[in-house]
Amino acid sequence: MSNVTAAGSKNGLLDPKQWLASTPDALRKLDPRLMWRNPVMFIVEIGAVFTTVLAIADPSAFAWIITVWLWLTVLFANAAEAIAEGRGKAQADSLRKAKTDTIAYKVASSAITSPRDITVTEVAAPGLQRGDLVLVKAGQVIPGDGDVVTGIASVDESAITGESAPVIRESGGDRSAVMGGTKVLSDWIVVKITQEPGASFLDRMIALVEGANRRKTPNEIALNILLAAMTIIFLMATVTMQPVAIFSKDWMAAAPDTEVLNASGVTGIVMVSLLVCLIPTTIGALLSAIGIAGMDRLVQRNVLAMSGRAVEAAGDVNTLLLDKTGTITYGNRRASEFLSVPGVAAARLADAAQLSSLADETPEGRSIVVFAKETYGLRERSAGELSHATWVEFTAQTRMSGVDLAEEHGLHEIRKGASASVIQWVKDNGGNPDGQVTELVDRISNAGGTPLLVAEHKAGHDAEVLGVIHLKDIVKEGMAERFAQLRSMGIRTVMITGDNPLTAAAIAKEAGVDDFLAEATPEDKLELIKKEQDGGRLVAMTGDGTNDAPALAQADVGVAMNTGTSAAKEAGNMVDLDSDPTKLIEIVAIGKQLLMTRGALTTFSIANDIAKYFAIIPAIFAAVYPGLDAMNVMRLSSPTSAIISAVIFNAIIILLLVPLALKGVKYRAASASSLLRRNLLIYGVGGIVAPFVGIKLIDLLISLIPGL
Repeated sequence: MSNVTAAGSKNGLLDPKQWLASTPDALRKLDPRLMWRNPVMFIVEIGAVFTTVLAIADPSAFAWIITVWLWLTVLFANAAEAIAEGRGKAQADSLRKAKTDTIAYKVASSAITSPRDITVTEVAAPGLQRGDLVLVKAGQVIPGDGDVVTGIASVDESAITGESAPVIRESGGDRSAVMGGTKVLSDWIVVKITQEPGASFLDRMIALVEGANRRKTPNEIALNILLAAMTIIFLMATVTMQPVAIFSKDWMAAAPDTEVLNASGVTGIVMVSLLVCLIPTTIGALLSAIGIAGMDRLVQRNVLAMSGRAVEAAGDVNTLLLDKTGTITYGNRRASEFLSVPGVAAARLADAAQLSSLADETPEGRSIVVFAKETYGLRERSAGELSHATWVEFTAQTRMSGVDLAEEHGLHEIRKGASASVIQWVKDNGGNPDGQVTELVDRISNAGGTPLLVAEHKAGHDAEVLGVIHLKDIVKEGMAERFAQLRSMGIRTVMITGDNPLTAAAIAKEAGVDDFLAEATPEDKLELIKKEQDGGRLVAMTGDGTNDAPALAQADVGVAMNTGTSAAKEAGNMVDLDSDPTKLIEIVAIGKQLLMTRGALTTFSIANDIAKYFAIIPAIFAAVYPGLDAMNVMRLSSPTSAIISAVIFNAIIILLLVPLALKGVKYRAASASSLLRRNLLIYGVGGIVAPFVGIKLIDLLISLIPGL
């Protein structure tokens, strides 16, 4: 498990220590300069201040109870946000341990072949400028983000990614990017610094997980505007309620058991209480925490989102572009079948295929040895066991591997390799492959696989082809099911590959993707993304190379691999520290969970307010308008109890929903319409029922208190 994940998950959501630790931050957030950013809770705070003044001027149990619970309402909202930010700070603390003051060894030129006898200038790492070259040897910490321009080294990135296995970083290619704060374990490298001073990847990670750079997303801004508008409407409705004035004059005559409400200033307290209970305080209190928690869930999975907008976009993605190699398939072609020519026993072909692959150290060669062992029961032999053998290693020039066995009757030669190379070898040794061999080769090629021929030549006989090995790019387990799940969510999947169309079509069919782009160039990827976006769809893709940078920048959700180039990481709006391309599917799920959580709690909040409206208004004003008593279905004991019960419930419900806001609504793959029905059924109905039950229970308890 990564350091980030461990730090973020060591405490439960209801851990009292978390709540206690968040209290100072919750109190600090009472500052009006901070509160005004949340219009709903800012109104509640103003109301709490107002009732505090009235309670001091004309003390009563009613006034002070209302005042205390209004302040608790604000504190509970602040605590929800503080807990979400606190989890991020815990993650940032573990990252900050990786950030140390490092001495950099600056060099004048990368044109060196050995670190010995080289002149270096010692400078403090924070003083490095973009474009500087630094030498980093075994045991030293890389002083800043950059690209390897000379050398190759094993690098420990566990302090940042949590992955204990070292990685290889070398000049050229797509694995040249290194991060400041990681450690070189062996060899040496010259790194060209690509970061601006004080703006390393680690610095950005710390700032993001602490929440300093989190900005409201467009959806959050729109929802805040809606909540503010609803607050203003309820504020105007409350202030202009004529019954409040009547209530303040005539309540004693109409309801003598509630004479406390006739005290000076009670009208103002009642109005504030009514306003706080009717405006959307529940979602207003939890909205910020939902957004912060969504980004933190990505961090816990070792994905760094550069903005909340990217997380939201992931939840609305319509098209997923996935690289074939390493994402949909394992990346290395593996032996999947031995096809012998007529007249050759399958066991004979398997034995020859295994023997000819013992000297082939490529992943394909090793897979043939294992496949022969597992499928045909052959013992996995080693090259050292056969003292009478001369091994022929695989080379790019011959495109074959094999073995020459010194037997009693002469030399027994076995070869395995590319069909053209083996056929030529057979012809050179007197053989003449017939059309059946060509038929087998074509069958495998048409299926999208790679055919390798196996042939042998015994002394005194012509060489002959024994059969064909079917190599295929193996699709990862469960991919078809995952793509079917995405399809049920309305997401279209497109496989990107450099393979020829025939091979691409075969793999796409097996994997279950909706479409594919074969022989793809960087320009092709970019054009495909633009075409999808022009059709009104949001696009997500992964990439790790410099050639992926344009497409990553164009995509709505661009997930760059941490092992990739600096250009790719700068272009994307997310970085996967584990460099697992399949995580894109998980990112989409987290984005959808964020949107579902916000939608569910918004539905609950609005339904909750409607229920409180019908619960409180009749109880308060039935004395003035007796006709309203028919709507008082809860039969609250008194107007005083009705107001206090509603205010207490309004605060407690925020507290009870904090864990759900932080953890998120459980994600289920389904269509938008079914998710909407589910939200309305669970959170809409729940939002209506909860206030009736909760307010009534609180009312029963309050009715037991003398004087209220």
